[in-house]
Amino acid sequence: MEKEMLFYNQKNVYDLMDGGDKKALTEYSCEYKRFLDYARTERLAVKYAVKMAEEHGFKPYEYGMEISPGDKLYVNNRGKSMMLAVIGKRPMSDGVNISASHIDAPRLDLKQVPLYEENDMAYLKTHYYGGIKKYQWVGIPLSLYGTAITESGESVDVAIGDSPDDPLFTITDLLPHLSADQYKKSLADGISGEGLNILFGSEPSGDEKDSDRVKLTVLSLLNEKYGLTETDFLSAEFEVVPAFETRDIGIDRGFLGGYGQDDRACAFAGLSAIIDLDIPDKTAVCVLADKEEIGSEGVTGMKSQVFEWFIEDLCNTQGTRLTTCFANSFCFSNDVCNGFDPNFPEVCEKRNSAKLNYGVAIMKYTGSRGKSGASDASAEIIGKLRKIFMDENVVWQMAELGKVDQGGGGTVAAYMAERNIDTVDAGMPLFSMHAPFEISSKADCYMTYKAISAVYKHC
Repeated sequence: MEKEMLFYNQKNVYDLMDGGDKKALTEYSCEYKRFLDYARTERLAVKYAVKMAEEHGFKPYEYGMEISPGDKLYVNNRGKSMMLAVIGKRPMSDGVNISASHIDAPRLDLKQVPLYEENDMAYLKTHYYGGIKKYQWVGIPLSLYGTAITESGESVDVAIGDSPDDPLFTITDLLPHLSADQYKKSLADGISGEGLNILFGSEPSGDEKDSDRVKLTVLSLLNEKYGLTETDFLSAEFEVVPAFETRDIGIDRGFLGGYGQDDRACAFAGLSAIIDLDIPDKTAVCVLADKEEIGSEGVTGMKSQVFEWFIEDLCNTQGTRLTTCFANSFCFSNDVCNGFDPNFPEVCEKRNSAKLNYGVAIMKYTGSRGKSGASDASAEIIGKLRKIFMDENVVWQMAELGKVDQGGGGTVAAYMAERNIDTVDAGMPLFSMHAPFEISSKADCYMTYKAISAVYKHC
């Protein structure tokens, strides 16, 4: 009994859950899989979130509109990021409780002039987005999603690979029989960025003396189905993503495998938590940000002033200064972390690494090599969360991102802290982070949802 009281003892989620939690976990996992299979891009994630929010009584926010406790509002920022709020009983001067996650994921973007023909085959040039291991993207099935703006100003959505009857695409790999030189290269150099070219077509059109006959076939098909020409690629955003469906992993179905779980797993947790929320004491805000994987830049990233605009306008309805609101606010920066993987134990310090099936992971700091770039949460913040999670039966663990000199990473936490908002990182651990097929624990995903819900209610 003395050891139980004095030692820090991590426990498996399944040893602590009751029957009610297990049933809720199963229902939550099913809905999360539906979200992940639909939200292949940040635009599709926003569409799913808007539909889900409106079905639960959320309404678009209009500049200067009056607010009352219980109002459910959202802002759709250019179709690529989103903010939702449930107005609380206490004034905005008391601050707001924020869950901030991101809905972009590592992928391949098409270049603006992507289409070319080589050796009677059509290809698409790409520019990879975010931190990827390039060799993982060859020899797998790929889908194409995006939006093009035509010369007339019409917006055209493209989705190829979305239906079971659709064709898929791929990037060809070199056969091992001829890979003697490739084997001498490092993993980083084995596949080049300019070598990530999508195999897009092979059937020629027109007279055999003509040039670019396969390219003509491809463009004819795109024009027939979508009304697009090659020039329309110039004003388009096309993303190539893995064509894998989200699937249960393990004979006991305890894990989930799928693309984009960094960070759509946390995004779905935050979205679900705010949708399920009754009237809170303090206003609750859910941020679904874009561009985190490339530094949170741009008008849809977490550095954008659109967040200030939204919160300041809510404050103005009550005569509250934005700076006062921020100073009294709390941000749960929800992003995934690495799970301790027995296949790669050398990169982690086991005592301070998150484990799958051990609950939501609290990261006091992220950053790299001496906490560079980290938002290091205070002892007071961690202490407050300990009490809240204990009261709400949230299973949680402490974590850091690998050994001290091994590497590291960042989240949106630093940008929230720059606004004078108390912030801490938290999320579920993953295996194979940034790979085309990432692995999460159903139990950890559910506990992340419970943790965000607890923050909305009690911070």
